[in-house]
Amino acid sequence: MHLWGFLVNTVTVVAGSILGLIIGSRLPENMKKIILAGLGLSTLMIGLQMALATSRPILIVGSILAGGMSGQLIGIEEWLEKLGEKLKTRMKSDSNTFVLGFVSASVLFCTGPMTIIGSLQDGFARMGYLIYIKSLMDGMAAIALSASLGIGVIFSAITVFVLQGALTFLGMTLGSTFDQNILNEISAAGLNH
Repeated sequence: MHLWGFLVNTVTVVAGSILGLIIGSRLPENMKKIILAGLGLSTLMIGLQMALATSRPILIVGSILAGGMSGQLIGIEEWLEKLGEKLKTRMKSDSNTFVLGFVSASVLFCTGPMTIIGSLQDGFARMGYLIYIKSLMDGMAAIALSASLGIGVIFSAITVFVLQGALTFLGMTLGSTFDQNILNEISAAGLNH
């Protein structure tokens, strides 16, 4: 079993955030933009590969729409904002970007197929490399985000740990009960060769 992916991702978010806070103002704005643009292009490339590997694209389209609508209906962003405000108060932070940093990083690090499929694959004890690719990307993004938005970004590691940990253990629990066709589609979507 793998089961290390969500822990590695949590650590890379913390490490990237700390590094971003340390170098903060010394990291030129154009470098922050290059990091985020490079990560965006990498995400598009991986997402396109994942989409083209599936034999049932309707599942991907349906999942994206259902996930987006579900998140909106249950108010994930508002819930994260309230949690961010509580964390800011508890940490006695005077940062005016604390909540924005926390929410932005949490949404970036905890949405998308790499989070869901990578964590589930890690739990299935199959090839779990997708979550490690995501960990590297999240660590780099954390550098740029914390350099721009401050200390709130580091607290997004909590949402990474909780959400990805839950998905990993869900994959571990349900992996043996999934039909092989479902596992094949999840693997195709996650580029598990």
